[in-house]
Amino acid sequence: MSAEKQDDFNPGKFLESLTRSCGVYRMLDGRGAILYVGKAKNLRRRVASYFGSRSHQPRIHKLMNRTRRVEVTVTETEQEALLLECNLIKRHKPRFNIYLRDDKSYPYIYATTRDPFPRFAFHRGARRGKGRYLGPYSNAAAVRSALGQAQKLFRIRLCEDSYFRYRERPCLQYQLDRCTAPCVGLVSEEEYAADASQALLFLEGKNEAVLEDLLGRMERAAEDLDYERAALLRDRVAALQRIQASQSVAGGAARDLDVVAVAESGGVFCVAVLWIRRGTLTGSRLFFPRVVPGAESDEVLGAFISQHYFERGAPREVITGGPVSRRGLLEGALGMQSGHRVAVRWNVRGWRRRWVELARRNAEAGALQQAAGARGLASQLKALARELRLMRPPDRIECFDISHTGGESPVASCVVFSPEGASRSEYRRFNIRGAESGDDYGAIAEAVRRRYGRLVREESPLPELLLIDGGRGQLNAARAELEALGLSSMPVAAVAKGFGRREGRERIYMPDFARPLIPGSGSAALKLIARIRDEAHRFALEGHRRRRRGARKSSVLEEVPGLGPKRRRQLLRHFGGLRGVEAAPVEDLRKLPGIGPELAQRIYGALH
Repeated sequence: MSAEKQDDFNPGKFLESLTRSCGVYRMLDGRGAILYVGKAKNLRRRVASYFGSRSHQPRIHKLMNRTRRVEVTVTETEQEALLLECNLIKRHKPRFNIYLRDDKSYPYIYATTRDPFPRFAFHRGARRGKGRYLGPYSNAAAVRSALGQAQKLFRIRLCEDSYFRYRERPCLQYQLDRCTAPCVGLVSEEEYAADASQALLFLEGKNEAVLEDLLGRMERAAEDLDYERAALLRDRVAALQRIQASQSVAGGAARDLDVVAVAESGGVFCVAVLWIRRGTLTGSRLFFPRVVPGAESDEVLGAFISQHYFERGAPREVITGGPVSRRGLLEGALGMQSGHRVAVRWNVRGWRRRWVELARRNAEAGALQQAAGARGLASQLKALARELRLMRPPDRIECFDISHTGGESPVASCVVFSPEGASRSEYRRFNIRGAESGDDYGAIAEAVRRRYGRLVREESPLPELLLIDGGRGQLNAARAELEALGLSSMPVAAVAKGFGRREGRERIYMPDFARPLIPGSGSAALKLIARIRDEAHRFALEGHRRRRRGARKSSVLEEVPGLGPKRRRQLLRHFGGLRGVEAAPVEDLRKLPGIGPELAQRIYGALH
């Protein structure tokens, strides 16, 4: 439901027909951009409060001065309204909402538990696969360490399915006693399932249950006079006990919970999260949500918890460093999302209190450090606005760069910066396909067209300044695409290296300036521009190298004389993919039917 015409929007008339049901409301500006998303138990009462009072905080006055339309969505329950609110905030990033800038997704361990021989693997991103996800972990190194321990203890497979399916002999992991070679039938489904089940318990931190099961299996093996099996299980017990001894457990029960605390310094909020699994601190992370002036700690905490756990689910207990707004509603929504009951507590004692104090100290230190950096960035943004004659410091800057080698495998990058710094979760790369080889202007045009065509369709936030790495030609190519999309009012500038490609001598091309600006090496604005441009260059170069490497590797076997399509497929099936072929010695290549000594040597030479 919405007001049909923004120019004719009559709050009184709109409110008369507005439902009293629960749901979500959206405030929109004259362009249709979403300024604010909120949820309400009674939509009419909540929306009316914005129009009926003169005692609002300054941020509410600012919001209402820009609002030209209101839209609402009715939901069945308040919990559904809260989840929809989180979804819309995450998608549209409204200017007046508290927004969690989560620059990267957490890494998990993914177990394909529905397979006959489950695979355990590193996973980051959307959890779409059917199986078990264990985590989150604080970083990739923690995941790899846990996987390595599980593999050594339980000899589970970590290999890709494409590698697993086509094996005809055990791989090196079997020889190192880190896998039971289910790929070639050296272990039964029942035996492997027992090992995989223990690995899952181990990765969940349930070491006591694993020990109990291992000891029972060891005793049964000894009773059956299977002393080799009993010795193997004894070694696993000893290894697991060593791992347990190296883990420090907090006082109190060995519980799974998260601890969340918030601190503020100079208008910068920092949220610290500690992950406690089976009573052990397994990781921590600091977050710096985007907030609006006048926001309170309980608002920030409530918004953070709902957004943070919206996609990943919550543990059964979340302890906070202070009161949380809408706690009961939050618990219900988190329970719906997570599939189990979730308790949110804050006034805790004993060992829980010690974890809260640790989280609070981390949050305070993070807020102080971030505030110091934010002051420097804010001054650079002001200098940038003055230098480029912008009306105000930009809240969102996007920068494009193109990377290729002699026209091969061109990749465009788009990096995003805000007053909080780099927004890495919003970075994008574009594999250039339409432009001719070496055509930088065409590549920029394609990337700009694809990027902003999509943002316009999705009604996503647009940048308040667009930077292009290049000169007047790249600038004109980008402007032509923006005009075709109806975005001619978007401020855009091109940054070219100066004479001799020396730093500090960059030239900035603007559409309405006949000559380029040359700010000079001491310019705060130029330092910020150079930082953003260098990040775009790094991101583009990384993508180009990856694309070029993939293109060359995939075509290298096609260039081997005497190796036809049938033999190529045979090679890839036998060795489980290109990586397996690359790792194979000449002697192993020669063993395949139809591949003699000379052809094996040519294949090996092409890959090394």
